[in-house]
Amino acid sequence: MNHSASRKVVFYSTRPYEKQVFTELLDARNKTLSSPIEATFYEHPLTASTASGSKGFSDVVVFVNDDVNAHTLNVLKENDVRHVALRCAGYNNVDINAAAKAGISVSRVPAYSPETVAEHTLALILTLNRKTHKAYNRVREGNFNLQGLMGFTLHQKYVGVIGTGKIGKAVIRILLGFGCNVLCFDPEPFPSVERMGAKYVSLDELLSKSIIITLHCPLNENSHHIINANSIAKMRDGVMLINTSRGGLIDDNAIVKGLKSKKIGYLGLDVYERESELFFSDHSQDIIQDDVFQRLTTFPNVLITGHQGFFTHEALHEIGEITLDNILNGGNRI
Repeated sequence: MNHSASRKVVFYSTRPYEKQVFTELLDARNKTLSSPIEATFYEHPLTASTASGSKGFSDVVVFVNDDVNAHTLNVLKENDVRHVALRCAGYNNVDINAAAKAGISVSRVPAYSPETVAEHTLALILTLNRKTHKAYNRVREGNFNLQGLMGFTLHQKYVGVIGTGKIGKAVIRILLGFGCNVLCFDPEPFPSVERMGAKYVSLDELLSKSIIITLHCPLNENSHHIINANSIAKMRDGVMLINTSRGGLIDDNAIVKGLKSKKIGYLGLDVYERESELFFSDHSQDIIQDDVFQRLTTFPNVLITGHQGFFTHEALHEIGEITLDNILNGGNRI
């Protein structure tokens, strides 16, 4: 990339904390470039109807819930956008084939501080198990009764990890540190995972043996609704299910039925299939229209966080640096 060429970049779905990080990183980068990167930040998401705002920009930077479908990409092409940079790892919201036909390159952040999401995964597990969120509220009200706060010891329990990429491996390392027996499923096993002390098994064996199941696989046509009525039926009664990966891995209606039947004893979610309508915005004064999501929030054994698994200082800066590298150098293209 010739750094003397002018580079105008527009960011969609930008939150204040992201704008601050990217502005600081751009200020530092621009001191070393003969022609600075000019950045514009939009708070609204990228969709086919908002893509017209990309005119005059060479690069568009998007996040997990921006809708980069074929229609959106055609508008970007008409506006002479040459590159879509995802500031996240997953790219299921981008029509890769349509981007190739439009001559638009796509890049992503394939790995950023995998320990960040892994630690949030364990936070959900420990909070659901030991009910620290409920204990916190009780103690603030002067209630020190332990009734209903019983948990279980993680040591020597079977925990299933579906997907053993960088985040999955980080989760496995932590679980092994707790003394758990870790069972793994991945279409492409890694020898390094077994060297750590985990064991690859079939999906059916993982489902039937694990008292905790945590999802760390990408969302694609093979993994869509990998957790469904059939897979839930194979799980142990009272299983704990955790998803910090992508919402589409889970069939929400099947999950509700599993919770009602008590087959699922605990549910921890940091993602949701229709989260683009909800997450990253304040809806505290709104009537939320998603009935399934609202039903999930009524269960006392469900803990939902709003896609904050990535949200640490270290991860945001790493995401920012890699995204800017991709803009300047075309690195990590899909």
